[in-house]
Amino acid sequence: MLELLRIRDLALIEDAELEFAPGMNALTGETGAGKSFIVRAIDFLTGEPMSADLVRPGKDKAVVEAVFVLPEGSDLDGPNVDGGGELIIRRELSADTGRSRVFVNDRLGSLDTLRDLRAGLVLHTSQHGQQKLLQPAHQARILDAFLPDPGVLAARDAALAAVRAVQAARAELEAKVADLSRQREFLEFQRSEIAKVAPQPGEEDELLARKAGLKDHERLEEARGRALEALLGEVPLAAQAGELARCLVQLADFDPSFSQDKDLAEDFRHLLANLETRIRRLAPKGEGDDIEAIEARLFELAKLKRKLGKGLDEIVDLGRHAEENLSFLDSCALDARRLEREEAEAATLLGQALDALNAARAAAAEDLSARLGRELAGLGFSEHARVEFAFEPVEVYAGPTGVLSEQRGRLFWVPNPGQPPRPLDKIASGGELSRFLLALASLRAEAAQPTLIFDEVDAGIGGHTLIRVGERLVDLADKQQMILITHWPQLAKLAKRHFLVRKDVIDGLTFTGCVRLGAPEIESELVRMSGGES
Repeated sequence: MLELLRIRDLALIEDAELEFAPGMNALTGETGAGKSFIVRAIDFLTGEPMSADLVRPGKDKAVVEAVFVLPEGSDLDGPNVDGGGELIIRRELSADTGRSRVFVNDRLGSLDTLRDLRAGLVLHTSQHGQQKLLQPAHQARILDAFLPDPGVLAARDAALAAVRAVQAARAELEAKVADLSRQREFLEFQRSEIAKVAPQPGEEDELLARKAGLKDHERLEEARGRALEALLGEVPLAAQAGELARCLVQLADFDPSFSQDKDLAEDFRHLLANLETRIRRLAPKGEGDDIEAIEARLFELAKLKRKLGKGLDEIVDLGRHAEENLSFLDSCALDARRLEREEAEAATLLGQALDALNAARAAAAEDLSARLGRELAGLGFSEHARVEFAFEPVEVYAGPTGVLSEQRGRLFWVPNPGQPPRPLDKIASGGELSRFLLALASLRAEAAQPTLIFDEVDAGIGGHTLIRVGERLVDLADKQQMILITHWPQLAKLAKRHFLVRKDVIDGLTFTGCVRLGAPEIESELVRMSGGES
């Protein structure tokens, strides 16, 4: 039950607080006073979107908060929510960003939490619902809402998703095969040309390096030969250095200063011998390579690059890619047969899920038709009026194994005896649709016992029918809380608590306010609603 609602800085509402009673609560006021914003605030609080331009001008944010009293044993559940006791929800709408923040029992929550809670908190029925009621797709959803086991819908959705996933995989495979089949001749040409040359990753750079090494080899051999010639000549430098050292030994007998020179000459002789050994051991880079073979291979690679218009590394990748695609074309038949088997298996499971769903819908339609008939009889329809669902096949799958359809319900009714059933959207008047909405809301509210919100669903009715609708509303309000927006004094006077929504202009600013009426004010408002003077 919605115990308390507070709205701040939303549209023309600066600050409004409404304390609702159990049973029926009426909201009345002139057209355009802002009654719809009270209901929109409740919708916003329970997860519906709202535009940032509805924040009151000059304010940073709009805030809607409410206290719900949950019955003992309530099955409402979710983060920050415990069954039974009080549930406090607050939602804020930023004027700058248009984003909202949700608090459930003073802890940060999410929109998903609100949407999960909504079905057990409020059931909103409005005039807009009349137009939706005329749509066959909405009629089908109404029937599905009364399925005894919603799991059959989830099973259908899962089976359908599985079939579509396999179909998507098959379509992707077929598209790839078709594309590659068109390219097969070119792919084979590429593979053949590349296979003739068989380039390797990095081969060209390696060959160029070896070629450069061979050119260095020529220069090195030339320098090596000259160095050895200088060292060895007709009289090797090492031999001359040895002879010089022996002479210096003799000279040292006459002048001791030549002793040091003798040692230097001997060291030089050893240096020359070591130098000769090192030069002889020097192996030129690229030794053993054939420059003509390298040049021929580079020419072959260059021709392949010109023919295919790509770099060598790209050609290596291209060859691998062509080989993979041609291998795929040769083996794709196996994949196609595997996917065909998978689709057949998924279609079988989908068929079983559809059979279960169709049977569940047929059973639900029979039960709902009887219950709706009883509700409508209590709302002033002829006791001979009948409601029934006609089923139309809707294709959901077509494949190699055949076509699968589901049966979707469409509302038909007979308002008068002797007439054949006809679609509801073809013959129902506005007043009849209003009563249909009321009857459906009554049935939908039986299980969850949410707060019922009826937003001018009494449009298009009057006289004795209005009395019957009022009686039904009283019956419903005895079982659960109701918020009724109405222009009919005959209905407003049935409420246990009456709120007046009015618009005032103060200092050039417009405000929408909502006040609870006492007995004298209620009488005055009922007179105004009747067209008299208050």
